[in-house]
Amino acid sequence: MLNICQIKLPVTHTQEELEKKILSVLRISREELLSWNIARQSLDARKKPELFFVYTVEVSVKKEAKVLKKVRSKNVSLLTPKKFTYLRIKEETNSRPVIVGSGPAGLFCAYYLVKAGLKPLVLERGEDADNRLRTVEDFWKTGRLNPESNVQFGEGGAGTFSDGKLNTLVKDPIGRNREVLKIFVEAGGPKEILYQQKPHLGTDALINIVKNIRHFIEQAGGEIRFSSKMTDLHIESGRIASVTVNHTQKIPTNTLVLAVGHSARDTFALLKEKGIHMEPKSFAVGLRAEHPQSLINQYQYGQEQAAQLGAASYKLTHRGTNGRGVYSFCMCPGGYVVNASSEEGRLAVNGMSYQDRGSKNANSALIVTVTPEDFSGDDVLSGMEFQRRLEEKAYELGQGKIPVQKYGDFCQNQTSDDFGEVTPCMKGGYAFANLRDLMPEFLNEALMEGIQAFEQIIPGFSRADMVLSGIESRTSSPVRICRDEHFHSSVSGLYPCGEGAGYAGGITSAAMDGLKIGEAIMKNLINFS
Repeated sequence: MLNICQIKLPVTHTQEELEKKILSVLRISREELLSWNIARQSLDARKKPELFFVYTVEVSVKKEAKVLKKVRSKNVSLLTPKKFTYLRIKEETNSRPVIVGSGPAGLFCAYYLVKAGLKPLVLERGEDADNRLRTVEDFWKTGRLNPESNVQFGEGGAGTFSDGKLNTLVKDPIGRNREVLKIFVEAGGPKEILYQQKPHLGTDALINIVKNIRHFIEQAGGEIRFSSKMTDLHIESGRIASVTVNHTQKIPTNTLVLAVGHSARDTFALLKEKGIHMEPKSFAVGLRAEHPQSLINQYQYGQEQAAQLGAASYKLTHRGTNGRGVYSFCMCPGGYVVNASSEEGRLAVNGMSYQDRGSKNANSALIVTVTPEDFSGDDVLSGMEFQRRLEEKAYELGQGKIPVQKYGDFCQNQTSDDFGEVTPCMKGGYAFANLRDLMPEFLNEALMEGIQAFEQIIPGFSRADMVLSGIESRTSSPVRICRDEHFHSSVSGLYPCGEGAGYAGGITSAAMDGLKIGEAIMKNLINFS
């Protein structure tokens, strides 16, 4: 197979024009071309409003060696396809792994294990995707929170109610990233996610996709139980022995995967009580910011609308004078700010987009790094308590609704009483408040400094009628559940996994970690047997 990179065409090109370009680069006729597929597509907007796609394609041809010999382009090379492989158990085993959590980490770990010949049991405290959707929509309408099934907990994890971004910076030498995307496509995702520079699914597509992955796991012999919360775990001679579900049912297991997500605070408390080694870690907190999507399109594309490209995104970073990082996070083009609370009397926000990214606003978290030195006390869960205090303040400021404020009023330290041209696109009720009272002032000052720096990159970014809301506190886990070179925690047979364990930062990286833990379980099982 041949690899061709740096094929550049206007974004309005046709498939026939791309194929013609491939034939031209390889200097072959159509009859010599067996097949081709896009490996990567990125956008070149350096000459906006002239916009170009840049492609890497994989091509199969007749008489490959002869074609490669006559090609004159340095952008053509021989490609050895990389295929992700699954370990498989050779004999029947009584070992039944238990996986806690059905977010990307838990689902993809279960996927790996059923492909490997095991029959894992997945315990999910929340509801299945359909019932969870009804519960969440009722919460957004009425404010009635179900602490066990909400934007954070339930089938698909927190990523189900998000933009569904699938890009990751995780290094991937053995093909886990590609395998995750392939599984999403097999479960109903669009094939374009296999090659787009910034692929996304949208929350409406994710709901059906996670259901299809669940059905595959079940048909292959796995089991997923909803409304099934791990309320205790039992250790014997330094090894996991069993778990208790809903305070009543005891399930024996010598293999337990903790894929609990970054909001499983009661589980973190349980792990601390059981003496499982954890470390506090840095994370970031801040506010959601809403701008007109047309402003971001104009910056990225040189035009307010680009039908072939959809809503534009941005990624911004700044190093503050106080040394803190300020950056955009979980940017949702054409999206909504959502009430993402999971505990009574506490309020957290997140961003979400549907697949069409069709709302009038772009939103992103604008967040500032915090470290264990910022948390009062030396308790391993001090970061978690820091988050909770911020969420309690947000709930108080908005009287149970999302507190909102115009950026100009935030700078003036006064509560807004109306909106400007930017009006909120939100899921859940909202109320005016003075968000300067929400975070410590050193974070407010860093945030304002960062926003002014971002103005130099995107003109209009610091507009006075930008809508802010808070608190964005669930950017990542406040702890890391430590694991060794065999991926065990300090308790043998207990495998920390995914974002909640501190080893991932998004849908794709969490799913990749799920595959990694599935492989580790198989290796340890094979070596043990």
